[in-house]
Amino acid sequence: MADNKFQTPEALARCLPMSRLQAVLSGKWKILILWYVAFYRVQRFGALLRRLDGITQSTLTRQLRELEADGFLHREVYPEVPPRVEYTLTAMGESFLPVLNHMLLWSETHLCPPDYVNPYQDVGRGPLPETEA
Repeated sequence: MADNKFQTPEALARCLPMSRLQAVLSGKWKILILWYVAFYRVQRFGALLRRLDGITQSTLTRQLRELEADGFLHREVYPEVPPRVEYTLTAMGESFLPVLNHMLLWSETHLCPPDYVNPYQDVGRGPLPETEA
C-alpha cells in the first residue's frame, strides 16, 4: 500500500477547519437560507418558507436555529401580536458573503447550462456586495 502524504497528522490537522465548516453548513437548505437572508438583508420566517420551495416548517425552524447557534444569523423577536421574527446576518455571516459570491459565480460557470441568464441581472441585482474585511 502506498504512503499517503495526506494522511499525516499535520495534513489531517489542516483539514479540521474545513470539517468544521462542512458540519456547520451541512443541511440541504442552509446555503440557500444564508443566500436569501444576505440578498434581502432581513428575512421573516414566512418569507423564507415561501422562497424555499419544498422545505417544511420544522426543517426551516431547525436549520435557522442551527445557523443562529453557529453564529451566522441573528434572530430578532418583536413583542407584537401575532409575533414577528426577523433574521439578519451577524458579523460572522457578513464575513461569509465573499464565499457565497464565489460559490455563485463558480456554479454559474460550471453547473449551469451555457445559455443560463442570472434572473437577478434583469432587476439590476448581481452578486452580493462584498463586505470590508
